[in-house]
Amino acid sequence: MGNCSGFALPKWRSELHSNGMVSIDQDGTHEGIKTIPIQKACEFTTNSLLCVCIITWNMNGKMSVEDVTKLVSSNRKFDLLVVGLQEAPKCDVSQVLQETMAETHILLGQKSMQSLQMFLFGSRSSENYIREMKVDKHAVGGCGGMIGRKKGAVAMYINFSGIRMVFVSCHLAAHEDKVEKRNSECQHISHSLFSRNGIPYAKSANITVWLGDLNYRLQGISSMPARKMIEENRQSKLRGKDQLLQEAEKGEVFDGYCEGTLLFKPTYKYNVGSSSYDTSYKIRVPSWTDRILFKVDNSSGLDAILSSYESLDCVQSSDHKPVKAHLCLKVRSDGD
Repeated sequence: MGNCSGFALPKWRSELHSNGMVSIDQDGTHEGIKTIPIQKACEFTTNSLLCVCIITWNMNGKMSVEDVTKLVSSNRKFDLLVVGLQEAPKCDVSQVLQETMAETHILLGQKSMQSLQMFLFGSRSSENYIREMKVDKHAVGGCGGMIGRKKGAVAMYINFSGIRMVFVSCHLAAHEDKVEKRNSECQHISHSLFSRNGIPYAKSANITVWLGDLNYRLQGISSMPARKMIEENRQSKLRGKDQLLQEAEKGEVFDGYCEGTLLFKPTYKYNVGSSSYDTSYKIRVPSWTDRILFKVDNSSGLDAILSSYESLDCVQSSDHKPVKAHLCLKVRSDGD
């Protein structure tokens, strides 16, 4: 386990430099999304304060107990687990997750908005370290073309033994040409969550994590050339055509956020029941629609180490593959 029983954190500062959870270019300078390498050796048992496993999955409205179980491996070396689901079916996914995690982790909190769902699990002793927890939601753009498949975000703020974290699980507008709409939805969500009653939970977060089906596509390449590159394990060459990275580079969204290197194959769109890309008449261009991004407040005294960022190809009940990340938080050393 992480050293959650003996946190010795610096004095936290209460304000971030940005006005929302998604940084917008205000002064003409921006960083874009910082692509960071994976550090394979997790410091879970030694120097880490807190280790968090984060999973996002668009379920395509279908329930597979076997696949839900696969989301969480038997090697559960983490303190907290965050699971964000989009297009979740009406059946009780929460119950399946709780039964799967029962031996090691308990459900600490959850928030739903129709088919958008998020669950927070913690180790059995973790309830003792929760100082505060808040949840919120924000809808955008109607039902996304299908009844009950809401677009927008659900979010959770948690103060866990002095570490203040915000998790935002979202589902943004679909289709390649809706880039500006996705950008706008990000900004609306960012400025709306936790804004009621003037309580700036999100603004005082030490770390903010966005996960979900952000729906940004590959642009400037047709389906068959993209698939050929993926078949030849050259998908890294496609990163330059990724709309999310392009928009962040312009300063439109997620400026200064971090993401692991996209080494895994694009996670959408697959034939259900397989790991083969779409063979329908639309023959969609494969895209990294499903992402996990994070940002650490510079004044927090924390560093976040990303020890894995991967898709789960073994899950085949949806037209999306789940994406999973493992973050370890530690106190920043003087030399960092």
